Amino acid sequence: MRPGLARVLVGLYPRVWRERYGEEFEAVLEAEDGGWGTAVDVVWSAICEHVSPLGGFTMDGLSSRAFGSNSGSSFGGVVRQASAFLPLMMSLVALLAVLGHVAVYGAGGAVREADEGATAHIWQILIAGQVPVMAYFLFRWLRRAPRQTLGVFALQAGAALANVAAVFFLGLG
Repeated sequence: MRPGLARVLVGLYPRVWRERYGEEFEAVLEAEDGGWGTAVDVVWSAICEHVSPLGGFTMDGLSSRAFGSNSGSSFGGVVRQASAFLPLMMSLVALLAVLGHVAVYGAGGAVREADEGATAHIWQILIAGQVPVMAYFLFRWLRRAPRQTLGVFALQAGAALANVAAVFFLGLG
């Protein structure tokens, strides 16, 4: 990677992180032949570091978390995985679609049609689309951090059930 690009990417990290790891990380990036994929990974990592700093971890603790050791995995670390929060966001969007439909048309709906309507189709896609993502999440993380994974899975399942309950109790189903 070009030195200028490596310097810019390292500059995206918080000051405390750069003081501790910046020089070494910049050297690693310069030695790497990485392309856009590496740059995107570094940008994502910098964003995550701003949102949830790792704090007093050593590089050993960081590498054990990255490679899935149970000792370094936390609930926050597991829930930040895309396969963990994507079903939660899908449930939130589905619930907002249902509540938006109720706000516009009322709990009974406008007029019963042969076709369920766009809102119902969007809701069905969002709820059904969670199943493979949740299965992947369980497959990927259950052996690495079982307690944290089951906690996140309970949140995912609860969010999906909240959607089903809202549709049922509002008489939309």
